[in-house]
Amino acid sequence: MKVTLISIPVRDQEKALKFYTEKLGFLIKKDAPLEGGNRWITLVSPEWQDGPELLLEPAPNHFEPCKVFQDALFEAGIPWTQFDVEDVEAEYQRMIGLDVEFSVKPTEMGTVKFAVFNDTCGNNIQLVQTL
Repeated sequence: MKVTLISIPVRDQEKALKFYTEKLGFLIKKDAPLEGGNRWITLVSPEWQDGPELLLEPAPNHFEPCKVFQDALFEAGIPWTQFDVEDVEAEYQRMIGLDVEFSVKPTEMGTVKFAVFNDTCGNNIQLVQTL
């Protein structure tokens, strides 16, 4: 058994697509139209193009419990998911240069360094570096 797809809820798929590709550097794997003006959009890491796909899921627009859960996590400052990086400080500096907003600056805790940013689509995302 292996993970092949993980979804992240977004309120605006086009805005999310732009943010995740232009600011985070993900690549489009699939982009297919669905009913109701939605799309099946998956992204992959340029470093692991055969790895798990990230689905930009429009569920908060159609399923109220998803929206409530997403809002609660965001307001509590809890990340929806995490992305591993080689160097949190370097990614932080690169992303600050692209006007990405961070709620937690690079911080060391035990064997990791992490930072948390706002993906502009309703989610906090954590960057993690193993020290």
